[in-house]
Amino acid sequence: MKKILIVDDHDDIRRLIRLTLEFEDYDVREACDGPSALDAAREFQPDLVLMDVMMPGGVNGMEACRQLKGGAVGAVPRVMMLSACGQAGDREAGLQAGADLYLVKPFSPLQLIDCIADMWTGA
Repeated sequence: MKKILIVDDHDDIRRLIRLTLEFEDYDVREACDGPSALDAAREFQPDLVLMDVMMPGGVNGMEACRQLKGGAVGAVPRVMMLSACGQAGDREAGLQAGADLYLVKPFSPLQLIDCIADMWTGA
C-alpha cells in the first residue's frame, strides 16, 4: 500500500484531499506545517508528499521540499507541490526546490487522483 503525507495549514483542504484519497488504496497521514511535515515524514516514510507552499511554522513548503529531497528524513519521497501561486516563476521555484510536480489550486479531486496515478506510473 502506498503511503501519502498531506501537508497543508488549512484543515478543510487536508480533509478534502483525505476524502478524495479514501476512495483509493492509500495509507494517508496529515501534517499542518513544514516542521510537523518533516517530523511526520521521518516517522511515516511516505512514498508521496502532497505539500502546500505557503505555511506558517518557519519552514514553508519550498524549504520542507528541499529538506525531504536532500534526504533529511531518510528515504526520499516524491513531492507534489499544491499551491494557489500559479505563475510560471512559482512553478519553476517549486521544481527547483525538488518537487516532482506542481499542481495549482483549486484543482478537482479527479485531477489530483490522475496526477498521483501518473506519478506512480512514472516511477
